[in-house]
Amino acid sequence: MYYLFLDVLSFIFCLIMARYFWYRSKFFVHVFQQMGYKHNEYWQWLREHWEQKVIPGDLAFFNIMLFVIVVGFQWLDIEVTNTAVTVVLFIWAFFWFGSTKKFRQEKVKKPLVVTNRVKRLLAPFTLLVIFFPLFFTFWSYTGMIPFLWVGSPAYESGLLSFDVILLAFGWILGAIFIPFLVVIASYFTKPIEKGIQEGFKSQARKKLASMPHLKVIAITGSYGKTSTKFMVRDLLKERFSVCATPGSFNTPMGICKVINNDLQSSHQILILEMGARYEGNIQELCDIARPDIAIVTNVGVAHLETFGSKEVIAREKGTLVDNLTDGGIAILNADDPLVSKMGEGRDEITRIMVGLEQGDIQAGGILYDTEGSHFNVSVGGEKQQFQTRLLGAHNVQNMLFAVGAAHHLGIRPKTMAIAAKTIEPVEHRLELKQQGELFVIDDAFNSNPVGAKNAVEILSQFNSGNRIIITPGMVELGEIEFEENKKFGKAIAEAKLDLVILVGKERARPIEEGILEVIDAPQNVKVVNSLFEANEIVKNFAKPGDVVLYENDLPDVYNE
Repeated sequence: MYYLFLDVLSFIFCLIMARYFWYRSKFFVHVFQQMGYKHNEYWQWLREHWEQKVIPGDLAFFNIMLFVIVVGFQWLDIEVTNTAVTVVLFIWAFFWFGSTKKFRQEKVKKPLVVTNRVKRLLAPFTLLVIFFPLFFTFWSYTGMIPFLWVGSPAYESGLLSFDVILLAFGWILGAIFIPFLVVIASYFTKPIEKGIQEGFKSQARKKLASMPHLKVIAITGSYGKTSTKFMVRDLLKERFSVCATPGSFNTPMGICKVINNDLQSSHQILILEMGARYEGNIQELCDIARPDIAIVTNVGVAHLETFGSKEVIAREKGTLVDNLTDGGIAILNADDPLVSKMGEGRDEITRIMVGLEQGDIQAGGILYDTEGSHFNVSVGGEKQQFQTRLLGAHNVQNMLFAVGAAHHLGIRPKTMAIAAKTIEPVEHRLELKQQGELFVIDDAFNSNPVGAKNAVEILSQFNSGNRIIITPGMVELGEIEFEENKKFGKAIAEAKLDLVILVGKERARPIEEGILEVIDAPQNVKVVNSLFEANEIVKNFAKPGDVVLYENDLPDVYNE
């Protein structure tokens, strides 16, 4: 009975570790999904969280103790029985691996979505994950090495019926390898994913080829793509049957899904948003759908970490204009020196320049409040008053791209102005809404230096109550990230807001430095570890009429 009790302890140890495996595996698959299944981004995240998540202290220390038991005690000529080792390892496992809190978040902003791609990934991943514990468990209980079927039990009468060291080693080794097995599993499924994607691309190209009457409008730029896309859609739908990609569908598969499933033969115009994180991404999208009208909003520092320089970003965005055929239209930001040069020297295309300061189509007299924005647009020799619920001067700039497309397609300025009044703010992009007795400016989508500064300036002009900002700062800016967040901190301080809540102690450091350069000892700055903590502070601080700006809302993998 005594040895049966110890065997039961070993079984419970396996159950504890199996539970730990489940939550640790789910966590890293979730991270891989949030990184867009991109190996580079995933490896970067692993490097940044090596000690906290990848190989935490409990796993490292457990293996060190196993080494001490196997080698150290032998070297010291200390005899340790399997009974003692079993009891000790069970106690360690119970207290160290019984809790899965670090891999199990009760609140997540974007939970793991078990898509078909995740299901395909889980098949080889599951096999890889269970290999180590099953391999060593079988070996420890039979004394035979699986697959080789060599060896023999070396247990003496009176000892346990398994090798506890092998058992523990196998489970801990498997737990350590889980983050890396995600990548290995993805390589197994890579040919399958590539085949599926090529099939969708081919289907989309054939469908577009069968619709020669269709006009394709493609939009790219570092910022403002989605907002511009919906403005173009809402102005053009006054006269045309329009199909546009929803949300931030700006990847090859996102575009293919809309073309294959949503585009109908009755549609006259297809509006596509084209995003890029690496060189060649825009060309891949243009190979699916070549544009008749290309809109480039700007060239900024978004994704500078993957591109390396603004010049490389400009070259990538300019690929969209390069793909215009004879007679194509390029609608370009006249205020951006890198964008305004695109398409120069190509007499076979028409360039329409729009801007707040210069261009063929211009806007002026901008005023905005809780009702939205008011401004004048000069287009085709006419001046038209516009009113929209959208906030910010950059949204006025985005509207000008839509005006350029609508004007080219024959829509009158007055008709455009009527349509502009009905445009709804894009979700999470300076979206003004009321929550109870508070006003909320939701600018939670991944922010950039220009957009973040604009949002703070807009918040500073509200006078209905206290002005509160919640932000973790900006990411994916490469080497300039620290400096840009520091500038952001200065802008926050200069806006003289009533409460500043920074999310993430380490992430907040450059923002705090920027604030301190303007204000010596700010009393209104709070630093928290998560968005949920920030919301609790607002709940206790805010009064009716207060305005809360959510500037950037990073995925859970950025929480500290």
